[in-house]
Amino acid sequence: MNINKIKIIILDVDGTMTDGGVYIDSNLAETKKFNIKDGAGILLAQSVGIEFMILTGRTSKCVEQRAKELKIRHVVQGVQDKAVYLKDFMSSNNLSQENVAYIGDDLNDLPAMNCAGVTACPADAANEVKEYCDFTLSKNGGDGAVREFIEILLKDKKLWEKAVNNLFPVGYC
Repeated sequence: MNINKIKIIILDVDGTMTDGGVYIDSNLAETKKFNIKDGAGILLAQSVGIEFMILTGRTSKCVEQRAKELKIRHVVQGVQDKAVYLKDFMSSNNLSQENVAYIGDDLNDLPAMNCAGVTACPADAANEVKEYCDFTLSKNGGDGAVREFIEILLKDKKLWEKAVNNLFPVGYC
């Protein structure tokens, strides 16, 4: 595992970027709750050149909107075999396993995690996923787990301070 060569972080949605709940209102509209700190972490990592992909088995306008807000270019929804998709994407984009990190929480993420050089999961992930991952985070899905992993990554790459200064420069009053 070499965290320094990561160029892209693959994000599962339900149970990773969200708490895993699917909320359906009386108009049958689906809503999801995303963590603002996760979003800030994504923007921090993007400011130092790390890309993101949302890769999810479900399809939701909420996910599309959140990705747009965070300027995530690679948004892939409704994918039943995440591993097949990810292998093709990596091949098409000249990415090796060591360039990819994956954050997921459930059994359907395990095959795709096998494509990544670094894997992480929220504290409330399935036990089988926890056993597989390089990092079991202290935060639950939707409660800052994505941000926690991004901080680990950027600090290990010695890019945390640069990212913070890029996005939130101090001293301009």
